Amino acid sequence: MNKEKALSICDGKCSPRKQNKRETGGIEMKRHQYHDVFMRGTLERITYVTTNREGEPRDKYANVYLPHGYDAADKEKKYNILYVMHGGAGNPDSWLDCCKVKNMLDYAIDRGEVQPLIVVFPSYYKEKVPRAGAPDAERERNNVLLFQNELVEELLPAVESAYHTYAEDVTKEALIASRMHRGISGFSMGGCTTWFAFINHLDYFSEFVPLSGDCWAIEVMGGLSKPVETVKVLRESAVKSGYGTDEFFIRVATGTKDAASEPLTMQVNEMKKYPEVFVYNDDHTKGNFHFLHEKDEVHSYESVYQFLYHFLPYLFKSK
Repeated sequence: MNKEKALSICDGKCSPRKQNKRETGGIEMKRHQYHDVFMRGTLERITYVTTNREGEPRDKYANVYLPHGYDAADKEKKYNILYVMHGGAGNPDSWLDCCKVKNMLDYAIDRGEVQPLIVVFPSYYKEKVPRAGAPDAERERNNVLLFQNELVEELLPAVESAYHTYAEDVTKEALIASRMHRGISGFSMGGCTTWFAFINHLDYFSEFVPLSGDCWAIEVMGGLSKPVETVKVLRESAVKSGYGTDEFFIRVATGTKDAASEPLTMQVNEMKKYPEVFVYNDDHTKGNFHFLHEKDEVHSYESVYQFLYHFLPYLFKSK
């Protein structure tokens, strides 16, 4: 396992993005540039109670993007919802601080490129201070694992009891029944969080968008060191869930100059060996498995928010 790469992936940085020269996938990447948007969405903060590593109660918050026109009094209007996780050492503010993701959402919705949706920016950390000192890959992996129960037992109920999603209520049954209208994405360790959500919570999510982060189910950087074993876990989770290939979708992206490029490429290539589960297609309107490998993009929010912009129009199209 390449320790330098693992530590790089543990750090989701606000670093500048290299200028793109050309795309390397089957479809040219759609790219966002800042635009003045009159019909802007709003940001709110929601708090909820969870426990830290020691089992002590603690308050956490998540940032919630509400599209322009969202009306709390209009209970008839329902919205798809996407949970977007930060990278290592980040917090719920990282995506909003480090790139133009809000302007991108405002613009894409205003232009009709995507249907209005709710986007939630939470944190997988249990501690009030995300991380002190140098990154520790094993501890980061453990943080993501500890977050899995909180994700569906505390975060989802807190958010979806407050906003108009397709969940009729926030019982387990209602959250599962509305899974086709819910997705999860993330950058770097947030991408790792997304893979763990696929393994553990296919009942709750249908859209999975891991950005510049491979699956660490077996071990740190497992996509690189143990791609066969890693993909076996992913495949078995999908088969065990009972969901068909039109009931879950995986959209992966990274850059050729990203530390996650090699592990994700190896993992994706291994996943392609199981087309009965992972139906790969360069055409994002077909199949349930897609990989964007963009030339010269690096490990930064400025790169991955472009990946998210590229994928957004294809999300929730099955419903």
